[in-house]
Amino acid sequence: MVWFTAALLGVVQGLTEFLPVSSTAHLLIGARVLHFSDPGGIFTVMIQLGSIFAIVWLYREKILRVLAGLPGDPEARHFVSMILVAFLPAVVAGALFADFVKRVLYTTPAVIAVSFIVGGIIMLIAERRRPRPTIVDADRTPISRALGIGLCQVVALIPGVSRSGATIVGAMLLGLDRPAAAEFSFFLAIPTMSAAFAHDLWKARHGLDATRAGEIAVGFVFAFVASALVIEPFLAVVRRAGFIPFAWYRIAAGLLLIAALALHWL
Repeated sequence: MVWFTAALLGVVQGLTEFLPVSSTAHLLIGARVLHFSDPGGIFTVMIQLGSIFAIVWLYREKILRVLAGLPGDPEARHFVSMILVAFLPAVVAGALFADFVKRVLYTTPAVIAVSFIVGGIIMLIAERRRPRPTIVDADRTPISRALGIGLCQVVALIPGVSRSGATIVGAMLLGLDRPAAAEFSFFLAIPTMSAAFAHDLWKARHGLDATRAGEIAVGFVFAFVASALVIEPFLAVVRRAGFIPFAWYRIAAGLLLIAALALHWL
């Protein structure tokens, strides 16, 4: 039964990590609903690695091409520079606020509910009010706009906001079209999630032992597979319908969570 729960949470992590709906919030709520114990957050830390591997695998050719081109290709150097610039605000904010966020906000479901709803409303407004796109290729994002997207990502420290949601909305407001905004979010996820994983793993290192290896392995594999499978359908939905379906999902999920809290179901 524990392995089934681990597989289910792995699927939740994989399906929601790159969608603008907050994987962290879904894992926190899922663990509560399923009565899954995760002392020290070890399980959550390790299955995030599955999602990181998935995005690296899907974009492996591009990543290898960029790395090979760094010595002499200006476009490759620009790509790395824009991702690093977008990544830096999250490093600073994480160093300053990560402990408070996990100690206080992660244990307050009402924060998640409000973040769901507010984030959904902002996403609806962004879809209606966003400027005419001037950037259709994420690789050509100017450094100044990459920094703006990185600053938007900082808000995702709050559970329920969604890292991908914050970066996608920020990118659209800064002139990227929908698919380019989603792709920029995917690329930015690699250093951001890797750094978060390394930080959390170091903090939880004393809780690692072989007794939980099986459930961690199951969660990791299911997170990898679910992440790898969700990205192409997600981009197809974005090209066809934009982010409105995800905005309404967030609002509905937030209202449902508020009702569950009011009825003491959580």
